Amino acid sequence: MPLPACASSHTDKKCFREAEEKWEGRVSALVRGSSPDQVWPLLEDFFSLHKWVPTRDTCYGAEGVSGQPGCIRYCSVTRRSADSLEDLVMNWAMEKLLATDPVDKSFSYEIVDCNTVGFKYLVATMKLTAVRDVEEEDGCGMSWSFAVNPIEGWTVKDLTEFYNSAVRVMAERIEAALSSNGE
Repeated sequence: MPLPACASSHTDKKCFREAEEKWEGRVSALVRGSSPDQVWPLLEDFFSLHKWVPTRDTCYGAEGVSGQPGCIRYCSVTRRSADSLEDLVMNWAMEKLLATDPVDKSFSYEIVDCNTVGFKYLVATMKLTAVRDVEEEDGCGMSWSFAVNPIEGWTVKDLTEFYNSAVRVMAERIEAALSSNGE
């Protein structure tokens, strides 16, 4: 799939520039019955976001090797046109992997270009930890922290709730994939 014309060069940060004011937050979810060692191989593939995040239906490598700092992924959301004759790209982002730590089970990335209204800056970190929930069941905690420019029409609470929902669905999808693989 070709990249949007304005995404062909990640150095052209048309809609990405560091904002002076930042909203920061952290959301988390539990992948029940799985350890960080079981979850990590699914998330360290930086180009597979569409498999786990409900708000992305396309994700592929645009530059570099998946899992290697500096690689860049293209992610998008598509919708069918009104006449159902074509898929239309609604929102897209180019995201660069900044760092990865397979021992600590974490990675950080940033948006380097996007067409999503309001997003000028986003840096995020995903971290996996071993946890035991209230029912004494072992699992993998997924913690996603972010720093983003204020988004017009949203509050930091609204954005955090949106991300919280996405991370919970992501954990459910990972849990289902691991349980169907018999892990």
